[in-house]
Amino acid sequence: MVSNLPIKKYRAGSIEGVIWSNKRKLDTGGEVEFKTATLRRSWKDKDQNIWREEKINVRRTDLAKIAVILQQLQQDMYLNATEQEGGNNE
Repeated sequence: MVSNLPIKKYRAGSIEGVIWSNKRKLDTGGEVEFKTATLRRSWKDKDQNIWREEKINVRRTDLAKIAVILQQLQQDMYLNATEQEGGNNE
């Protein structure tokens, strides 16, 4: 059995985005295809010397909401950065 392979992958440092093609059987006997996305952040746990990851699976309707929230978070974090936090260096 072949596992579901991603359609596309995008990576920026430790952040990765993947698009998947999914199929679901309908009660009527037909089949519908739809796409989902996975966002993943990886890091190395230095205390245990192992790689860890966090991921969230989302549907197409979630992407615009996530983009708006990320824009607001970025705006707030940059506009309200203090010198102790590194200002605009991070």
